[in-house]
Amino acid sequence: MLLSAALLLNVSGFGQNVNQLFQRINNEVRDTYAPDERDKTYEVALIDNKGTLTLVGSTTEKEAIDALFSRLGKAGIKAVNKIDLLPSKKLNGKIYGIVCMSTASFNCNGSFSAESGTQALMGMPVKILEENNDDWYRCINMEGYTAWVITRSIKAMTEEEYKAYLAKPKVFVKAKYSTIYSEKNVNSLPVSDLVWGCIMLDEGKHGSWRKVSVADGRTGYVPAADVMDLKTWIDNAEPTEKNIVETAKQFCGFPYVWGGTSFKGVDCSGLSKSTYFLNGYVLRRDASQQCKTGDSVDVHRFVEGDYTKEALSDLRPGDLIFFGRKAENGRRERVTHVAIYMGDGKIIHSSNIVRINSLIPGEEDYYAGAKRMLKARRIIGTADQGKGVVSVKKIGLTE
Repeated sequence: MLLSAALLLNVSGFGQNVNQLFQRINNEVRDTYAPDERDKTYEVALIDNKGTLTLVGSTTEKEAIDALFSRLGKAGIKAVNKIDLLPSKKLNGKIYGIVCMSTASFNCNGSFSAESGTQALMGMPVKILEENNDDWYRCINMEGYTAWVITRSIKAMTEEEYKAYLAKPKVFVKAKYSTIYSEKNVNSLPVSDLVWGCIMLDEGKHGSWRKVSVADGRTGYVPAADVMDLKTWIDNAEPTEKNIVETAKQFCGFPYVWGGTSFKGVDCSGLSKSTYFLNGYVLRRDASQQCKTGDSVDVHRFVEGDYTKEALSDLRPGDLIFFGRKAENGRRERVTHVAIYMGDGKIIHSSNIVRINSLIPGEEDYYAGAKRMLKARRIIGTADQGKGVVSVKKIGLTE
């Protein structure tokens, strides 16, 4: 469940001192067991339920519940446990899901007015954690990011149904944009739009068309030239330096969209995430997460003020460069932007629009934020090594 502000502040009936003590203990437990809400869920409140102190909310962390009750008990606070351990039993086993829209928007809270967090493409798997009263699912998507999505964007399944779905043949959209039509005719009624990276069930070839179906049961026809066999794509996707740069360039001129990770628009980390996914790697969602993955690349000379190409000599095309605020004066480092290195001092990044800039002062296309560089990471060649990068072979797009 998503706790409202009113519920979180409901202290009537058991006193301000008890509430303050609970809030301190609760914050300590959250900071220990679920410090980053993008990775783990912990939303717990203490309420007065007709004279009985009751813990409500939800969490993915059983250890957090155990620690909370232990610490409250030592503090002399006794409460009834009504915390929903996720995935919620209320889902009746339907904790597996497949995205059914070309691009499904995932928000930070379960409402349309909430801040956008990320997107997921049609055919991508999710794990469903819970459902709120407004028909939104809290889900974990394939890169491990937790956020809320409207239920109609997801086909919920039991484990048995999910395994059966994975076993079926599928196609991968290789065109930037395409459409599922209700008939083998571009003038027929559209069933759904598609973007590069979408995945559908393969229902067979029909001349210059491919019959496909979406996980939610919708069927139709897509131009055969716009798709390829999913297994063929998985087997051949390769994030070489050339492939990463050339794929990223396909986004040039596209708008910056907060939370965007598709050909409908991208933010800075959405560009790096999408570029690598289309070449077979799954990255973490945000720049502040991506900067902890892969292998470190030495850019200390540039960071310390040597703004030359020579100071960037250890970089290779496809490396990710991170920008932000350095740790100083008691403040921690803060990563706020990421770009893909192209070579020769050039980067491609989403900043207002996706564009190519130079890191070298004095060049015509100089990036004004270049001097805020913090670090660089090499992603190519690091998949499936426990470095935060996973190959598409490992994420379960097929059985």
